[in-house]
Order: sequence, then C-alpha cells, then structure tokens
Amino acid sequence: MKNIGIFYGSTTGTTADIARRIAQLLGVPDADVHDVADTAPDRLGDYSTLILGSSTWGNGDLQDDWYDFIDGAGALDLSDRQTALFGCGDETMSDTFCNAVGKLYEGLRKTGTKFIGEFPAEGYSFNASLAADGKLMRGLVLDEVNHPELTDRRLRQWTDILKNS
Repeated sequence: MKNIGIFYGSTTGTTADIARRIAQLLGVPDADVHDVADTAPDRLGDYSTLILGSSTWGNGDLQDDWYDFIDGAGALDLSDRQTALFGCGDETMSDTFCNAVGKLYEGLRKTGTKFIGEFPAEGYSFNASLAADGKLMRGLVLDEVNHPELTDRRLRQWTDILKNS
C-alpha cells in the first residue's frame, strides 16, 4: 500500500475511534486521519489509498457529515486510487445493518476508484444490508453496540487484507 488517507464521519466518537485504531494498525500518521466535517473532498486526491468510514444512523442513513463530502467526492476522478470502506452499525437494525458502507460504495462507484478490502459476511447476523454483496461485505462492518469483543480480531484481519492489496 502506498500513502494512505483515512476519512471518517462520527457523531458519538465510535467511528472516530475505529479510524484511529485502523491508522495505528496500518502505521498511518495522525495527520492523515481526517474528519469529513472539517475536510474538503478534494483532499482525497492527496492519497493513493483511501479508507473511508461512516456509522449508520436512522433508517440506514450515512452519518450527517458525509452527505456534502460524498457529493463532492463523487465528482472526482479517482481512477488511479484504491478505496477501502468501513462502518459501524447495530445488528439489531437487521434490515439496514451498516447501510452507510453501501451508500459510500454507491457514492464513489462513478469515480472509477478500485475498491479493496471486502470482508466475509460470515459471523454477522442481519436480514439485509447495502453493505453486503453476497457472501462478502463491501468493507469492514463492526457492531460496537452488541459485539465489541469481535472488533479487535476483525480489525486485525481486515488490515491484513488491506496490507496485501
């Protein structure tokens, strides 16, 4: 992996914490971890590898700070970039579990970016998710509400996948 930028939206601090943990596992400096509330979308162009994360709110919505950012990002040409996605959700919201990851994916598809970091859907319990693509998730999804004991292992597994991308 080349230079990495991590971009997240966080309301309660959970997704911000996960972003920092990912940065630590990948050796990404704090200066390359960005809250989208305070960052312009064109900053994505500063990095060859992008890691984007959002929590899922309400009825499967993106975290609020993502809406303007993803609209701006969707207009960029990221065809020479690779992008990994992560998200936080609650499996009891079984019909919209981690939908924000799927919404980030859809918002960035037209940029031409190469998506990396799919993660097995095995071990999760949900009915439907925009983050799911068959037996794979479009990125790492975490449930810090009901299954925080699984987070460290999943973070290590996922960052190992990213290191080999």
